[in-house]
Amino acid sequence: RYVYRHIYNRQQDVHFDSDVGHYVADTPLGEPDAKYWNSQPELLEQRRAAVDTFC
Repeated sequence: RYVYRHIYNRQQDVHFDSDVGHYVADTPLGEPDAKYWNSQPELLEQRRAAVDTFC
């Protein structure tokens, strides 16, 4: 399982979980980032492949 966390001002606002397969907003501040990153198939494929690299 690979988890990427985006933290701003000591608060997690977006995370990517390889079990889910896309970015999930944890706060309202992270919603635009999650929407933008989920719209980029190359970035999603890179994150999904990271599970093979790191795990």
